[in-house]
Amino acid sequence: MNEGPFPVAESVLAFDVGSRRIGVAVGQRLTGDGRPLTVVNADSHARALAAIAPLIEQWRPQALLVGRPLTLDGKEQPASERARGLARAMQRHFGLPVIEVDERSTSQLAARRFAEARRDGRRRRSDADLLDADAAAILIDRYYDAPGNHLPCPP
Repeated sequence: MNEGPFPVAESVLAFDVGSRRIGVAVGQRLTGDGRPLTVVNADSHARALAAIAPLIEQWRPQALLVGRPLTLDGKEQPASERARGLARAMQRHFGLPVIEVDERSTSQLAARRFAEARRDGRRRRSDADLLDADAAAILIDRYYDAPGNHLPCPP
C-alpha cells in the first residue's frame, strides 16, 4: 500500500461537510473501509466542533478526513472554502492531523448504495437521514484505497 507523503492512520473519523449538515463516519486501516455514524449540525464552526468533540473522545482517531468539494473538472467551488475552514478549525481545536479527500460524486454514490440497501431490506426509509454519513464513509474508502492521493490540510 502506498504510504504517500505521510503515514496512513490506523483509525480515522471522516466528515462530509455540507451547508447545513456534516455526515460523520468512522474507519480503520485493518478493514480498509468506513462505517456511517451520524449527522451533526453545520450552521457554525463552534456548534460543529462541540458536536464532533464527543465523537473524537469516543472513537480516538489518529487522523480526521474532511471531504474537499470540487467541481467535476477538479476546480475549487464556494463549498471548498467552507469545508477547508472547518478542517482548519478542527486541526486547531483537536490537534489531530486533518487530511483532505476528494469528495466528488460521494453523495451520488451514497444515494445509490442507500437505494440498493433499501431494495435488499438492509435499510429503512428513516435511515435516509444518514445519507451524509454514508458519503463520509465513502471518503474513508477512498482514503484507504489510495492514501498517497490525499493532502494534509494546510495550516
